[in-house]
Amino acid sequence: MPFALLATFLAARGVPSPGMLVPIIVCMITARTVAMAANRLLDAELDARNPRTAKRAIPSGKLSRVFMSGALAASAGGFIAATSLFWFVYKNPWPVVLSLPVLLYLAGYPLMKRFTRLCHYYLGAALGLAPICAYLAVAGRLDLPPIIMAAAVLCWTAGFDIIYACQDYQSDLETGVRSVPAKYGIGKALWLSRATHAMSAGLLIALGWSSPLLGTIYFTGVAIAIGLLIYEHTLVKPHDLSKLNLAFFTMNGIISLIVGSLGIVDVLL
Repeated sequence: MPFALLATFLAARGVPSPGMLVPIIVCMITARTVAMAANRLLDAELDARNPRTAKRAIPSGKLSRVFMSGALAASAGGFIAATSLFWFVYKNPWPVVLSLPVLLYLAGYPLMKRFTRLCHYYLGAALGLAPICAYLAVAGRLDLPPIIMAAAVLCWTAGFDIIYACQDYQSDLETGVRSVPAKYGIGKALWLSRATHAMSAGLLIALGWSSPLLGTIYFTGVAIAIGLLIYEHTLVKPHDLSKLNLAFFTMNGIISLIVGSLGIVDVLL
């Protein structure tokens, strides 16, 4: 969400109109719900076989497949409706034209882990669509900054998803899930995560260079984010994953908020 909002402000070259900002927020919420619901539906059997995920809604019986399917359908409808507003109100057809392909891509992530270890990067690309779609919805075109931002989000997401997958190392071996840790082991997977996050840091710097609207405040946020990424990797060790949730949830939430918020401040000043 913070990166999508930053892309929105960059595309508007300032404060976007509420008529654009509200549908974009709706799109972000509904798109995430579609992705999460598809994940729960398609991975229900795998979740049931993994001790960590066996208590999730469908395997535990707290929610039915019918309910989750309904939530997915309702969210998909809300997403398409929100994108159609850009066509009807602003004469920009791209959001609604691309709405179904985007939803299908987001829903496809659970399937990828069955076929390729690039699934982490597929997930990164799914989140990287957010700034591209938001920018396209407001500007009606694509420029270099949102593309660089999408690449940065891709690498940032893939890096922390590899870390997250380390906790399922044994389960992935037993169930045949194709993850980087299952293929190379936790130690090598963490090094690949570090390399991927280094690429993300470089892309965040390149984003600042590519946009005349971003300057000192944004780069301050990037410097803080890089420091937090380094700290994140000190929390997780091959033989000690006890702080993984702190690294995954807390650190990455803070990073996105800092970069997105300070970037928006820079655009407005």
